Amino acid sequence: MKLFALNASREFGERVAAALGRPLDAHEEREFEDGEHKARSLVAVRGEAVYVLQSLHGDAQASGDDKLVRLLFFCGALRDHGAARITALVPYLAYGRKERQTKPFDPVSTRYLAQLVEAVGVDALVTLETHSVTALQNAFRIPTVHIDAAVLLARRAQSLAGEGPVVVVSPDPGGIKRAQLFGELLQRRLGRPVGFAFIEKRRSAGKLSGSLLAGDVSGATALVIDDLISTGGTLRRAAATCVEGGAQRVIALAAHGLFAPGAEQMLLDPAFAVVVVGDTVPAPHLSESARARITYEPAALLFARAVECLEGGLATTELTALG
Repeated sequence: MKLFALNASREFGERVAAALGRPLDAHEEREFEDGEHKARSLVAVRGEAVYVLQSLHGDAQASGDDKLVRLLFFCGALRDHGAARITALVPYLAYGRKERQTKPFDPVSTRYLAQLVEAVGVDALVTLETHSVTALQNAFRIPTVHIDAAVLLARRAQSLAGEGPVVVVSPDPGGIKRAQLFGELLQRRLGRPVGFAFIEKRRSAGKLSGSLLAGDVSGATALVIDDLISTGGTLRRAAATCVEGGAQRVIALAAHGLFAPGAEQMLLDPAFAVVVVGDTVPAPHLSESARARITYEPAALLFARAVECLEGGLATTELTALG
């Protein structure tokens, strides 16, 4: 077995390697003056099961597109040099939002991403909480391991729930299944009933509308769960709706904190008691006051466990035992 983490995700990769009790394998990345690049393994991979970690979020150093191309080219090189099996470990998988056509001539970006990954010879993909697990599994023809946000966030949610009533809230209809699964896991952990609610939301041309609350949050701790936080607009609307509905506290939870421009307003919004996200995406660009509002949940152990399951021929559904 060989384990690589490309430079843009090396810190996360080192945490995965530490959880596996082994070092990362050596590789080289070289930049050319015109913006092109190359990456190569510095160890032989022929006949090996190879794992390559790269998160596909954009940041000040590189766009998500650039990181995707580097991942594709590196995996292609591994295939050329005889790797027996290549598994891409992608903590944040880009292009999950556009998994179906909603307007004339729309793309289906999730499917195109899958075709690119498969074209360079990747045999399997592991990722944490995509926008739609159904779309992920339908887009890829290779095996995919989807680590649910519930597994990452349930332990923290349990500690924050308090003794009073708890309601898990989906900030839009598209996240209902995610919220239901999270509520079921949390209910088992708390040993008491957990309510459910969702908020009507529509997005068109980048504009949000709709704020009808379906469910009762009065007097409860409202746990609003989503796959990611970008500008935070969706969660701010959800928090305001929960407060109007009488929620005692509102806690935001998401697998990925992208924190695009505008997110500081959401992080500093007093409607939120706590903002909890996975550590898949670093956010050094945020102000100190905004960072102080974030609680990060470590995700490396989940990816290490996924590797162990794949290496041992175990069902990756056993990941839920960590939740």
